[in-house]
Amino acid sequence: MFKKILIANRGEIACRIIKTARRMGIATVAVYSDADARAPFVQMADEAVHIGPSPAAQSYLLAEKIIEACKQTGAEAVHPGYGFLSERTSFAEQLKAEGIAFIGPPVNAIAAMGDKIESKKLAMAAGVNVVPGFVGEIDDTEHAVRISAEIGYPVMMKASAGGGGKGMRLAYNEADVREGFEATKREGLNSFGDDRVFIEKFILGPRHIEIQILGDQHGNILYLNERECSIQRRHQKVVEEAPSPFVTPKMRKAMGEQCVALARAVGYYSAGTVELIVSGADPSGESFYFLEMNTRLQVEHPVTECITGIDLVEQMIRVAAGEKLAMTQDDIKIDGWAIENRVYAEDPYRGFLPSTGRLTRYRSPTRHPCEDGDRIDSGVTTDQQEMDSRLRGNDGVRVDDGVMEGGEVSLFYDPMIAKLITWAPTRDEAADLQIAALDRFEIEGLGHNIDFVSAIMQHPRFRSGALTTGFIAEEYPGGFRGAPTSIELTRNLAAIAAFVATAEADRARRVNGQLGDRLTPPPAWQVKVDDILHDVTLSGDDLYVDGARVDLDMEYTPGDRLIAAEIGDDPLAVKIVKTYCGFKFTARGAAHHIRCLPAHIAHLSAHMIDKIPPDLSRYLICPMPGLVTKIHVGVGDTVEAGQPLAVVEAMKMENILRAEKSGTVKAINAAEGDSLAVDALILELG
Repeated sequence: MFKKILIANRGEIACRIIKTARRMGIATVAVYSDADARAPFVQMADEAVHIGPSPAAQSYLLAEKIIEACKQTGAEAVHPGYGFLSERTSFAEQLKAEGIAFIGPPVNAIAAMGDKIESKKLAMAAGVNVVPGFVGEIDDTEHAVRISAEIGYPVMMKASAGGGGKGMRLAYNEADVREGFEATKREGLNSFGDDRVFIEKFILGPRHIEIQILGDQHGNILYLNERECSIQRRHQKVVEEAPSPFVTPKMRKAMGEQCVALARAVGYYSAGTVELIVSGADPSGESFYFLEMNTRLQVEHPVTECITGIDLVEQMIRVAAGEKLAMTQDDIKIDGWAIENRVYAEDPYRGFLPSTGRLTRYRSPTRHPCEDGDRIDSGVTTDQQEMDSRLRGNDGVRVDDGVMEGGEVSLFYDPMIAKLITWAPTRDEAADLQIAALDRFEIEGLGHNIDFVSAIMQHPRFRSGALTTGFIAEEYPGGFRGAPTSIELTRNLAAIAAFVATAEADRARRVNGQLGDRLTPPPAWQVKVDDILHDVTLSGDDLYVDGARVDLDMEYTPGDRLIAAEIGDDPLAVKIVKTYCGFKFTARGAAHHIRCLPAHIAHLSAHMIDKIPPDLSRYLICPMPGLVTKIHVGVGDTVEAGQPLAVVEAMKMENILRAEKSGTVKAINAAEGDSLAVDALILELG
């Protein structure tokens, strides 16, 4: 077994690998850029080596710097995590030439599966179902238009070397191809150094299912069941779960055996994932097609770990060291249900625009990964119950993160803050755990999608399991405005708000009492939760909302920002922020604006003035820090609502900015190549 390994990655996956390596008694080396100098993974590792400036192209993507760090520290092996150099054949070859083990698959398998065009040819030869499309290189936009017409719309354009939702465009017509083909090429070139694009038929009503593969260097290859990854936005996975609510045992076996056959055809070992597209319109569940094989660890690997009890990072390390798998296909079971939500630095209330900045407050529902327990834990676990507890987290809640309070989410890397994983015996219980944990997740300083993923967990369609890759677009066509509320929830929030307002008034009484003013907290409140009024009365230890007694158990100290309450037997966590006219409570996937007035002066609320935001629709304002890559219009041009005006690149993704209304371009304040701050003015319509 290796004595020291280097992790050629950053953030949460670096933390994840370090934790398993330490448990196995293996020393770890981190590499870091300028932007990550104070990151948790750097603190967790036994050693850390600085490898360059913040841009990945000048640090994490430079194989020579990784290899030099190995030589400097004596690391015997490299775990690449995912992204960056994890699927780059030249990196694996360079490591081999230097006598450094690569904790991943063989070079020939990376090469075969890393090229989406060639991988489709290999899959066909191995007897795997493939999606109809054009398997070859495309010359230019006109060629792409002809191919798309021959295949039949809708079609999907994909960068050949792409992954992680980048370099993908869905086209429903010729105009979409003309608008998106060049952007797909650019994203492929910028993210993967390869601008080749291929086009395939887009399956209507598709579900995204993937099979986890695990093999050793002795010819043993297993499939570790499936993951459902259908809930996506811009082809980026948002929610993953294992098993799938759609896959039957017969379908699982057929999928698994085809994926093993493909892996065997390329001599695969280590962990890998075969991604499949499944027609949700086929009730038999037998219409599944090969999409691609990812020759690395997946972001969503924790859900597989939860239901199988197998530490995939540990298995990758053992396989790289030449060990045989200690299990057979018959040993692979499904125990319970696991769900993962990706917590992103993006603002769902503003069209999911990327959000960068400093984490002024960060509190996950579990302990932080950089606590002392993780720094000194180095024993080898053999007890399966202990293994299950570690992989599933405390009480079924696990957080994989790589950030800390005071740290920064920068524009140089992807926007993921953390992964929240829950495990329970049933799917509904796992989803309920997600909702409760998301209520306790505190993030301030930048936008995040916690409300959004909480809303998904509560959505009737999600709970029914009727998923497709179009779920978000279909269920939130006008954008996200918060999870729907209920009269029961507003009553409960009103009860909590009255308790908080009473505590605040009592503090004011005690402070003012020092000056001789003996005010008494009011026994009755009128509480407005958004637009709903509730009458709340406190009588001794009893609390009534709209005349009905509420069994509320909670504590509040002025200044608290998270309230853990119990209403009856039901727990409810509420994040609280004071506002100029009351409070903002965030719970159950939505922010609620609260105004509390003593009942005897509630009639004065009619005279309170609400602030009305100004109309900014004639301005095109940069919604996030980014680089202007395209200005589509000039001064004097007439534009229509919805027309593309500019393209801004942020966090390795191109964002098309469109006109909110019709008008004439009056002034252009930015140029292609400009780096803009958030809210910078790009252009103005007359």
